[in-house]
Amino acid sequence: MSLTSLIAPQLPLLRRYARALSGSQASGDSHVVAMLEHLVADPDGFDKSLEPRLGVYKLFTSVWNANPMNYMRLEDGERPAADRRLDAITPLPRQAFLLTAMEGFSPFDASRILDVGPEAFSALLSEAARQIGEQVASRVLVIEDEPLIAMDLEGLVEGLGHTVVGNARTRDEAVAMARSERPGLILADIRLADGSSGLDAVNDILGSFEVPVIFITAYPESLLTGERPEPTFLIAKPFREEMVKAVISQALFFDKVASLRLKDNV
Repeated sequence: MSLTSLIAPQLPLLRRYARALSGSQASGDSHVVAMLEHLVADPDGFDKSLEPRLGVYKLFTSVWNANPMNYMRLEDGERPAADRRLDAITPLPRQAFLLTAMEGFSPFDASRILDVGPEAFSALLSEAARQIGEQVASRVLVIEDEPLIAMDLEGLVEGLGHTVVGNARTRDEAVAMARSERPGLILADIRLADGSSGLDAVNDILGSFEVPVIFITAYPESLLTGERPEPTFLIAKPFREEMVKAVISQALFFDKVASLRLKDNV
């Protein structure tokens, strides 16, 4: 298969990524062109042993990171708030965050794109989460009936620079705390202490105001039914700390607002 047939289908998504990195479509496109010119000069620079999209992003990253101008801060101008926040994240953590949060690569594949080991990549994601937390610090409500898990989540949330406004163990507690505290983010389990449902609690809360919701559950199949609506953010138990940090940062950074009206299938 020719290089053109391998690379051309990847360019639309690569342009989106380049735009997010550079702050403008024009600048992003110029970097994509630079990658293509590099490829013309050195066709062997493309690793055909990799899946095509992975290979294209890896090549683009090597060209991007070789340009010292890409380590300079951009002027804010009239750019959207999310773009200004993104530019405030240092270069490698920013790339790690975008590759996983926006482009959908697994941490393993993203680490290959950046040419770093798994531990180093985890550290980059954690640093991105910390820097994002400094920019979009929020008040978080935890809905979780297991005390040890609730404590772990509270530690993760506060380690990112956010504040936990309460930990609810039942549907009624969750709704009351949410209406009283008006959190900017909710972390919710599905099955609660009194047999009530975290799904119902979330639906009750969303009936009063909009707030991003991350479900952290041992029963993801009850939400991933293949029917709409499905949750935007879902983490299966047992969870990895790095995953929770990344998803919290993703939810707050991109200002995703949950508008779930889920039927409890539990």
